[in-house]
Amino acid sequence: MSGTTGDKLDLILDAAYELFGVDGFYETKISDIANRAGIAKGTVYLYFKSKEELCLAVTRRDCEQFLDNLQEALRPCTNMADKLYVIAIHHTRYHFERRKYTKLVFRAPNNDPALMQYMRQFMFRYMEMVLDVLKEGKVSHPQWSAESYIGMLDRVKMDLMFNPDFNEQQLQERTRFVTDLFLMGCEKQINRPPDDPA
Repeated sequence: MSGTTGDKLDLILDAAYELFGVDGFYETKISDIANRAGIAKGTVYLYFKSKEELCLAVTRRDCEQFLDNLQEALRPCTNMADKLYVIAIHHTRYHFERRKYTKLVFRAPNNDPALMQYMRQFMFRYMEMVLDVLKEGKVSHPQWSAESYIGMLDRVKMDLMFNPDFNEQQLQERTRFVTDLFLMGCEKQINRPPDDPA
């Protein structure tokens, strides 16, 4: 183990991510995280005053990486269809690769105001990225469309997280299906006046 500050911090965050994800926030002790990281328990408290603060740091690192990687993946895309597929595969693969860490999502400290505030901010930023793609594509009602698209992808996320038999082929098929289905709806929305009920 390296003794540099950055290395220790990463070790703590990696260990906390794994244990929070597998065992759950409430079931995981700081001593468990220290043991997994190979450091003294007191060292964890040099970085984080509480388990809640540590959980926020773990969540923030993961979410920022999600947004940064998505932004990078979108950069070479030149049309709305390609961008929407990139968003879809990024969304679903992210959860597919983290299936064994589901308790980080479902057993997080839901009474921590700092975590809830950050998650609202993260969702807003993610929604804005999808919204920008739809606005560029001239889709009417882009806000509703962005919310609907993320909702469709979240349904795939729930299926793959709770189905241990969900495989790579299904991931690709479902992701493509959702994108194609959404694009068919978008074609009817493009250049339609926002107040047109048809």
